[in-house]
Amino acid sequence: MSQTDHPTTAETDSTYREYVLGVRILEDSSVDGDARYRFEAPDHCGIEFDDTEDATLYADVYFDVNGFEEAGTGDRGVPPAIIQAGRDTLVAYFLTQPGIDVHWAASFYGEKPEKVHRYVSRVRKRAANIRDGVRERDLS
Repeated sequence: MSQTDHPTTAETDSTYREYVLGVRILEDSSVDGDARYRFEAPDHCGIEFDDTEDATLYADVYFDVNGFEEAGTGDRGVPPAIIQAGRDTLVAYFLTQPGIDVHWAASFYGEKPEKVHRYVSRVRKRAANIRDGVRERDLS
């Protein structure tokens, strides 16, 4: 994952996934032939990921906490909105960070990997419900 000031109009960019409220993930296939995935949202600095799993999980965390801004949190900081959201959201956020996997998160929290997967499932479900609610109310 890395922060980016990458312009969104590059010819190599394509939309990987479009969400409500101006949130999207772009695929940039110009980087050494390997695709990178850039999360973009209004008032967000933009973040790049190596794979779609991390990019979409990051988007789900973003919706789960009603948006957050990473600018100013430092290289190892966690945005306060994520910390306040609870363990499942924090675990999901950790999983989007470089070098963190399910086993690391399970060990850190003294849980089994299956419980980490349940945490992620809850975050993804809440995020999907939030997006569905936005669509139903035509707020996008």
